[in-house]
Amino acid sequence: MLICTVNHQIEIQTNVFSVPCHSTLNPSFDLSVCRAALEKEGFQIPVRDFEAPLKTALDVPSVRRYMVFNSALFHFIMAPVLYVVLWCAVFSTLHIYMTITDYWVLCLSVSLVSIFITTAIIFILHHSNKEININLDVRLIQVNERMVKHKLLIGVADWVQNCTGHIKLYCVYWDMTRCLRTLTETLEEANFVANETQKKLKKRMSHLILVTEVTPADPEDGGSEVEGGSSEETTLLLGNEEARRSTSSSQREDSIITTNYSLIPDKALPVQAKAHQLLMTYSSVYVKLLVSERLSGPSPHHFQPRRNHCTTASLCLCQYIKTKILR
Repeated sequence: MLICTVNHQIEIQTNVFSVPCHSTLNPSFDLSVCRAALEKEGFQIPVRDFEAPLKTALDVPSVRRYMVFNSALFHFIMAPVLYVVLWCAVFSTLHIYMTITDYWVLCLSVSLVSIFITTAIIFILHHSNKEININLDVRLIQVNERMVKHKLLIGVADWVQNCTGHIKLYCVYWDMTRCLRTLTETLEEANFVANETQKKLKKRMSHLILVTEVTPADPEDGGSEVEGGSSEETTLLLGNEEARRSTSSSQREDSIITTNYSLIPDKALPVQAKAHQLLMTYSSVYVKLLVSERLSGPSPHHFQPRRNHCTTASLCLCQYIKTKILR
């Protein structure tokens, strides 16, 4: 597995290299250096397939702010602050409405309650980071649609090490052929219960809505305007007329049409097209979990040995989708 990381220190190891990031408070990646490093490894990737879509997806002020406030470092800093605020709020409330002579009992009770609430909130935030993220993972779908042709997948991950936050852009070598074949076979086997499968997809993917803005002159071009006046190409999401008819709703406001597109594969799509769309949709979140070692290994009771074609991870991308969406 080849991993190209973009972080705060220049480091080159076997199959792993990293190039500088500008700032923790304003995350941005030197994509030209990353592409040059990939070229040294034998990947010939044109600018239109790497730098252009990545800048469209990540080089937006609102996305940068989100990366900061949703980072592990921000949660690390927020935990003690949240504890102090909760402790003061609970202590003042109990002190007003309850008469307690032993203050050590009150302080101990307040501390335990504050620790419990803080731990619960941090746990929820940590667990939510393992799910697909609309603001990052979904924006990288269009990037992975291009990069998969070069047998690479892109993802963004972050963690805290030695009280220092690390936000990284990962490029992971991944041959999608076997995953596509395996997931296609799985969907074909479930064809006799197609309605049940579609219900599962709707239940687990109903919250995945892509909001785009198109000009009223030609709203069917599939182009979208994002912050900064740039345009996104959403070939997977907007490339078929069935998806447009079944999952889009538009409203006109100030000469701009806001359109919502669901990421649920259309029922009328061929099985292989459904499998490809699912793989692209969850490719970025899979990379994030893979590089941060948060993938749980498959149970031998649920997966047959012939399905375990991945040699670089305990759980393959197609297995992750089957476990997360189709089970």
